[in-house]
Amino acid sequence: MYTVSSQQKQYNTYILSDDSTNSQIEVVPERGGLVTSWRINGQEVFYLDIERFTHPDLSVRGGNPILFPLCGNLPNNTYNVDGTDFNIKQHGFARELPWTVTAESNQGGASVTVELTSNEQTKAVYPFDFNVLFTYVLRGNTLEIRQEYKNLSSTQMPFSSGFHPYFLCGDKSQIEANIPSASYEDNRTKESFAFDGKFNFEQDEIDSVFGKLSSRSTSVVDNDRKLKIAIDYDDFYTYLVFWTVKGKEFYCLEPWSATRNALNTKEHLTVLEPNASCTAVVSITANFF
Repeated sequence: MYTVSSQQKQYNTYILSDDSTNSQIEVVPERGGLVTSWRINGQEVFYLDIERFTHPDLSVRGGNPILFPLCGNLPNNTYNVDGTDFNIKQHGFARELPWTVTAESNQGGASVTVELTSNEQTKAVYPFDFNVLFTYVLRGNTLEIRQEYKNLSSTQMPFSSGFHPYFLCGDKSQIEANIPSASYEDNRTKESFAFDGKFNFEQDEIDSVFGKLSSRSTSVVDNDRKLKIAIDYDDFYTYLVFWTVKGKEFYCLEPWSATRNALNTKEHLTVLEPNASCTAVVSITANFF
């Protein structure tokens, strides 16, 4: 049985439930359209920094933040459109702005659709008219995120998009990563390294960017928590980023449609014609074993 309900906490929170697997997801539209929690039989899948979450002026560290209209950051946070420089923060504004609920359903899954539309605030840093719709669908132990990006401008609209899921973890030395790429770039040093499926978690930070993906699926097994995370993504996504910080109980495995600075380099950048749209799908499956 699928159910969708809402509960007024600090923010109005939508709760998607699948009773067959005792799986439950919480979505907070006004806090960046964010999935904040995912519990399966009472066990939490996502990490969430509660203190940061309660402060609306701080970016959220946890859950599954939305990256739009760019992934990563730009040199000096700057890019150029038709001769004019614009400044935009790392990962864009979608994760910080309120989204609006436009639909909910319990047919074929528990789902809620949220919408973000351009306004004067977004156009100050991203001079395009757009409409973005995300539908979160919970079925069993899988969260599917269906996306639609629409260009409402009279000119071409460039963008990239992605997700930054924070997975709650135990002893990181017991993490096994299956990432479909033979090498990665260390974002801190810009050096490239061969990848054998293991990370050195003694580093203060890991920020590894994987391109040339050989598969539409990636996974991580946390042998300490007995939890396997599998992420499936369509051809819209061209990069995966693995990020974590020493001493924190999370790792992030992030599907990106383009790497950082794509608004300047144009590499893998999505460009929509006026009044055109495109769709994308990401599915995250969590299984405790």
